[in-house]
Amino acid sequence: MAKSPRKVIITCAVTGGIHTPTMSPHLPITPDQIAEAAIGAAEAGAAILHLHARDPEDGRPTQEPEAFARFLPRIKQATGAVLNLTTGGSPAMTVAERLQPAARFKPEVASLNMGSMNFGLYPMLNRYDSFQHEWEPAFLEKTRDLVFRNSFKDIEHILDTCADNGTRFEFECYDTSHLYNLAHFLDRGLVKPPLFVQTVFGILGGIGTHPEDVAHMRRTADRLFGDDYVWSVLGAGRHQFPVLTMAAAMGGNVRVGLEDSLWIAPGELARSNADQVTRARQVVEGLGLAVATPDEARAMLSLKGADRVDF
Repeated sequence: MAKSPRKVIITCAVTGGIHTPTMSPHLPITPDQIAEAAIGAAEAGAAILHLHARDPEDGRPTQEPEAFARFLPRIKQATGAVLNLTTGGSPAMTVAERLQPAARFKPEVASLNMGSMNFGLYPMLNRYDSFQHEWEPAFLEKTRDLVFRNSFKDIEHILDTCADNGTRFEFECYDTSHLYNLAHFLDRGLVKPPLFVQTVFGILGGIGTHPEDVAHMRRTADRLFGDDYVWSVLGAGRHQFPVLTMAAAMGGNVRVGLEDSLWIAPGELARSNADQVTRARQVVEGLGLAVATPDEARAMLSLKGADRVDF
């Protein structure tokens, strides 16, 4: 009997806190836009939806729970997807601000950055002659002299706050040291396998996008975690699809979405998150693999189920 193809989890990060409204007319901003984008991504094959909120007036990132409450129930009712809430928010926010939605809504999954780092977005200033909102250039310029803080104390605080909620984490690792930080928390028993390890490539301040960088992160995670982790990757900007193709061929899962890249092809803006999910699905299935359903993703990650969230 032929062996069943390996199942690949596609995560879609719908809007994020990096790109600004000037950069794409297709970036979801309002609750309606975020809900519609998320539902479309799920229909296209995303098993996990990674969610941020925006101020609907000017597109500024916000971690106010009320902003999330405007779209979370709608997405849950319309899809069976796993909803993953950010604790990263925006690099300039405090950990207390960033933690609010996960603490309030008790999601199946929340993201968790595994180390402090330089997080350089300021090179994007040179790509635009003007901006729609005054906050946009100031936000980008600030990252020239900004450390995105994720100290051991911060990470412990997030883990402790969510410990009784049954929330598991998408551990975002932007460099090799972040994998070692995660191993530290595993050794202390503060996190439990299977670990959902999201290795991030192409952010200025983190690891690059060379194939050797991808292979190095995979080798390091294999050595540190053995069979106790589920590997996923995201590539920032134009590196999105080359990186995910490499990783899918190496046994990984993949993340796409307008948080990570605004593009669908060189010089062509993605018109929706669903466009990127569809392209990722084509890559996965072109490699002879199969796309995981939300319930298959829940089983792979040992999640508590959508009936145990607080929204």
